[in-house]
Amino acid sequence: MSEEQIILETAVTQGKGNQSTAKKRIGLIATGIIGGSLVALYAVTAPFVTPALRKICLPFVPATTTQVENVLKVLRTRSGTLVDIGSGDGRIVIAAAKRGFHASGFELNPWLVWYSRYRAWREGVHHSTSFHISDLWKVSFAEYSNVVIFGVPQMMDQLELKLSSDLQSTARVVACRFPFPSWVPDQMAGEGIDTVWVYDAKTFKTPLQGQTRQTEDKLTSTS
Repeated sequence: MSEEQIILETAVTQGKGNQSTAKKRIGLIATGIIGGSLVALYAVTAPFVTPALRKICLPFVPATTTQVENVLKVLRTRSGTLVDIGSGDGRIVIAAAKRGFHASGFELNPWLVWYSRYRAWREGVHHSTSFHISDLWKVSFAEYSNVVIFGVPQMMDQLELKLSSDLQSTARVVACRFPFPSWVPDQMAGEGIDTVWVYDAKTFKTPLQGQTRQTEDKLTSTS
């Protein structure tokens, strides 16, 4: 074999080796990218999926502009502290703060809480707002004079009992999308999915309504 043939075969062999090494490197890089993407995807979606695995799910469905306006409309004569239970991206809290409320939001999803804090800072109301990562069933709402809730039907019955126990008689509750099952609203605003129901604590905390609730529960249990 001539010296030129030996050099040519050596070059071909090295080229194949380099190609094999390059393929391995590309494979490792691709594996790292896919693995990192899966980890990032889990980190983002886990807070959204985890609440759905709980006994009562409070999904994030952004409030419409009309819903926000209706909430502020029924609270126009009110002031003081406000809490949004399941505050999502913070739009209710931020809008209320712009109207002079000291507004707070409780949300289980940390990503939404961090985003809400950023939005409040960007819109200049971070000094009059606060956002908390917390399960609503583990929080006392006794300090709030105005309560806003975007609930689901499965939770409203239990939330009635909690708010009746937590709130002062001067408080006002605004329910969006779904009304409370036993309380009689003092007023309503809007229509369709934008409807809001207003409940004054002095009404739903009265002994008469409590007796009515107990009677309805007894009738339900015996039927």
